[in-house]
Amino acid sequence: MSEDPETLLIRLRAAMPALRPSERRIAEMFVGAPAAAANLSIAELAARCATSTTSVVRFYQRMGYARYKDFRIDLTRAVAREELTASRLPEASGDIDRHDSLAGIVSKVAMNETLSIADTARSLDMDALGEAVAILLAARRIDTFGVGASALVGLDLQQKLSRIGRTAINWHDCHSAWTSAATLDPGCVAVAVSHTGATVDTVEFLAIARASEAATVAITNFRDSPLARAADVTLTTAARETRFRSGALGSRIAQLMVVDCLFTGVAQASYDASMEALRNTYAVVHDRRVERA
Repeated sequence: MSEDPETLLIRLRAAMPALRPSERRIAEMFVGAPAAAANLSIAELAARCATSTTSVVRFYQRMGYARYKDFRIDLTRAVAREELTASRLPEASGDIDRHDSLAGIVSKVAMNETLSIADTARSLDMDALGEAVAILLAARRIDTFGVGASALVGLDLQQKLSRIGRTAINWHDCHSAWTSAATLDPGCVAVAVSHTGATVDTVEFLAIARASEAATVAITNFRDSPLARAADVTLTTAARETRFRSGALGSRIAQLMVVDCLFTGVAQASYDASMEALRNTYAVVHDRRVERA
């Protein structure tokens, strides 16, 4: 997939966990104050980040640029896009702190989650999504697993797939997930969800499934992560971290958005059967509701 210049800030955030300390300081400068950092020369940037000019050159080359000038141009474009997106949202700036009112908290959480969805939609690899849809369509059985907030996302995918007649199982603990993964075969798919892509239990689940020759799909924020390396197909989110863990809220909402796209792709590709299943499952649930007076 060719990279969109306007997703540079998204790619910088995603790259940070895998960077060397000197390169991470440079990335943090660009993410924390991108407009100001874009105006710095290589020497000025190196001095601000307490590193060498060689580290700066290595950093922008690692991000896919042969020239610092091109990196700065794309950074400026990315900043302009984020400012335009933010301008359409309720005014809110900075992280959540102890002095925020409830209205301020609502505005900041709304902005965090809205930007997480917008960034994910812009950066999501359509080829990878199409491949994941095809894999799930062909699967005889689909197992999902995640830990913590990601477990809720795995459950959501399982429930959605079950509503359209797909055989899908969600596992709530790692031992059950691992033993199930060991019984999978080439006709099955394992879907693992982890924001960091480094949760040991989740990585192990996908590794066992791959050893069983099942197809493997990862949903994670970091393309260069252990979970992604254990997957045949990786769907990346672009959530933001904050001090009060609204990053966890952002990551969850971004993961749910990816799950919705994945589910809708599967349902559309099997349209008639899926619509009939949705009508049937809706009717069963609807009949169990108490009539209003």
